[in-house]
Amino acid sequence: MESTPVLSSSTFHTTRWTRVCLAQADSEDGRRALADLCDAYYEPVVAFLRCELRDADAARDMSHAFFAEILAGDAIHSADPARGRFRAYLLGAVKHFLSHQRKAARRVKRGGGVEAVPLEDEACAVADARQPAPDAEFDRQWAVTMLARSLEALRQECRTQGRETFFETVKPLLMGEGSHGDHSALAQASGMNVDAFRMAVHRLKKRLRLCVKAEVAGTLDDPAMVQEEMQALFAALGG
Repeated sequence: MESTPVLSSSTFHTTRWTRVCLAQADSEDGRRALADLCDAYYEPVVAFLRCELRDADAARDMSHAFFAEILAGDAIHSADPARGRFRAYLLGAVKHFLSHQRKAARRVKRGGGVEAVPLEDEACAVADARQPAPDAEFDRQWAVTMLARSLEALRQECRTQGRETFFETVKPLLMGEGSHGDHSALAQASGMNVDAFRMAVHRLKKRLRLCVKAEVAGTLDDPAMVQEEMQALFAALGG
């Protein structure tokens, strides 16, 4: 029978904030940890800025500037695990950065300079009914990022067990993209009967949920907040 490793709450509470604390150290490991954090959470920041600036290229440029400032300066030292959610810290940090850039742009404008990107608040004043709120889009992309990282963790786990091909075969089912009618053909392709196939998929779904729980817990100060945060992320995904 396939065994399922058990992840304890102490195992959950190790990743993102641990990396943040390491990133605060003035060392090669600290700089590498900070670069990893920037890479991991680039897309939620871009999503937020895209909604704020209404310009995809400007959002990418501003995201690069935001993370460059973090990598070059002391901003990460204000990240305090005791404040709770790393998600909230990063959103607050990019809002502060954008506000500072807008103020600087207004000063340049008053001095006769030319704005390089549409930073002014007026650029966001006329809301498109089809455009999601910036905070909501940040949360949605954060949830997408959490799920993607969890899927990758599960894929690596399956790879170490020699089951990566099976994982790739059933990945659409794990994501809720497959139908019950697919099971028979996929089971046959996997060399399994339907009942065994469904049981294997069920186990992987349980493992995926544990991977999501581990990923989410690592962004929190209090492990007791995990369930609440997972509910918020599923809500952000629309389910």
